[in-house]
Amino acid sequence: MTSSKQSDDNAQQPDEAAAGVPTGEAPTGADNPVPEAPQPAPKPVPTPRPVPTPAAMPRPAAPTASATATGQAAPAAPVVAAPPAYRSDLAEAAKFARVTEDGHVFVIVDGEEFPVGQYPDATQDEALSYFVRKHDDVVSQLLLLEQRVAAQAPSADMNKTLDHLQELVSARIMVGDLKALQQRIDVVRGEVAERQKAERKAQEENRARELAAREAIVAEAEELAAQDPATMQWKQGSNRMNELFELWKSAQKAGPRLGRPTEDALWKRFRGARTTFDRHRRAFFSQLDADNSEAKRVKEDLIARAEALSSSTEWGPTAGEYRRLMDEWKASKRASRKDDDALWARFRAAQDVFFDARTRANEELDQEFEANLSAKEAILAEARALLPIKDLAAAKKAFEPIRDRWEAAGKVPRSAMQRMEGGMRTVEDALRDAEDEKWRRSNPETKARTNSMLTQLEDTIAELEADLETAKASGNDRKIRDAEEALAARRAWLETLQKSAEDFE
Repeated sequence: MTSSKQSDDNAQQPDEAAAGVPTGEAPTGADNPVPEAPQPAPKPVPTPRPVPTPAAMPRPAAPTASATATGQAAPAAPVVAAPPAYRSDLAEAAKFARVTEDGHVFVIVDGEEFPVGQYPDATQDEALSYFVRKHDDVVSQLLLLEQRVAAQAPSADMNKTLDHLQELVSARIMVGDLKALQQRIDVVRGEVAERQKAERKAQEENRARELAAREAIVAEAEELAAQDPATMQWKQGSNRMNELFELWKSAQKAGPRLGRPTEDALWKRFRGARTTFDRHRRAFFSQLDADNSEAKRVKEDLIARAEALSSSTEWGPTAGEYRRLMDEWKASKRASRKDDDALWARFRAAQDVFFDARTRANEELDQEFEANLSAKEAILAEARALLPIKDLAAAKKAFEPIRDRWEAAGKVPRSAMQRMEGGMRTVEDALRDAEDEKWRRSNPETKARTNSMLTQLEDTIAELEADLETAKASGNDRKIRDAEEALAARRAWLETLQKSAEDFE
């Protein structure tokens, strides 16, 4: 039994170092118990005598290597004060221990003694203080853990610390109120369990938020990939897809883990959306390049035709051909903005060559036609003097030489052409209207129809006059009124037809 407790005592050297033993200090013979023969039953614990507190308790010096080899005692080391955060009162701790004269120490738990170890070649107080310091070290570690729990520190390694402290307390290799220490450990373990429960809840909530954020990233990426490539704004869409990828990488790097299956499934969807989007983008721009090439080829052909016509002096037909070329240009597809602007500039330049030449030619002609304008203005004034037409035959006879002199006078400047032609057309229209009116009046068919209608209307009026006399004779007011109204309408119609007949005479 003594040997096992000595082994436990040696196993606690790191705890002693934590209590204030300088680094490299080896225990003296008092701190390094040796096996001994079995001892008789321990004697009753003598009445405790006042002992110094652990802070003032001297520590045995560690033996040097030469002293150990020769068996001589090494010089005593300087006294070092133990620095634990918590120190038990030695007198109070003695209530939970019994120390024999030969240095055997027993801890008392619920009235039952348990051997702790032996501290030979020392006083009872020194032996007791040594094992009390082990208790104080456990209490100090437990205090630190309680502070971490109170400060809401992460609980990742708290159970590991509690298990270590529990193992030390269960081994009973220290002196103190082990029952109270065990209760404190149990309380802290419950608090750690509550802390872990709260952390798990927070982790689940954080994981749910992260899952929703990842789902939103994937959903937006899939929405971009599902858009019609023909209506997609590719610059904005590509920028947004890159932003979503950066958001994904940030979440993957800094966010909470969602579990391998969930993350793999989301990544598979996101990667598929990006692949589809990129495939559509490549296909769109490939087709766009093909369309641009075809549009460029068509417009190059239109430019060649326009340039071939630019030197033509057939102003009318060539101007019409340019209008047809412009219609084809408008109906053709657009090339890229840069190419289309350059192509249009060339096409417009070819037209400008032709139309500028036509403008210069027209200006030269206008100068030649200024004299003709004066002559035609005099002729037009002579023609307007025929209006209004009273004698159609005389007016037609006078207009014939006027028309001949008008044609012989030649062209006028383009700026006056519409005004002059419109004035002469007014006189011609007046002659034509007068001739049409004369024909309408002398038309035999119309005259015959008018005479026939007169005869029929006169017969109807005679019948209505007879009906009126009959109604008057019978004294029927209603029939008299109806006959009078019908007779008045037929007489008004007869008057109109008679006036039309007079026009034919």
